[in-house]
Amino acid sequence: QVQLVESGGGLVQAEGSLRLSCAASGRTFSSAAMGWFRQAPGKEREFVAAISWNGGSTYYADSVKGRFTISRDNAKNTVYLQMNSLKPEDTAVYYCAADTHRRGVGAAPDERRYDSWGQGTQVTVSS
Repeated sequence: QVQLVESGGGLVQAEGSLRLSCAASGRTFSSAAMGWFRQAPGKEREFVAAISWNGGSTYYADSVKGRFTISRDNAKNTVYLQMNSLKPEDTAVYYCAADTHRRGVGAAPDERRYDSWGQGTQVTVSS
C-alpha cells in the first residue's frame, strides 16, 4: 500500500480551472495504477479518471472527458488532475486512489480494485 495526500482543492467560478495533486509515499507508487474519484453531497462516490503506471494509458468518465486531464510524475511520486471548464455539477470531494497490484487501467471505474485512498480534497464550483 501507499499513503496518499490530496491537495489543490478550493472554490472556483464556473468555467474556471483547478489542478489537484496527490502526493504518494511508498516504493510501490511508480508501479501502481492511479485513479481519481469524487463524491458530491448526498450522492455515491463516482469514478473520474485513471492512469496506468507509466502514464501510457488513461481512462475518463464521460462526464469529464475533454475537460479533465490526469497525469503523473513518478520522479515526484505525484499524480495530478487538471480540471478545466469546471461546472457547478463538478462540486464534490475528490479522492485519489492507488491500485498497487495492477499497472493498467482495466476496470478503472471499479472502486474495489484500489487498495489505498487519500482523505479527499473539496472542490466547489460556483455558478
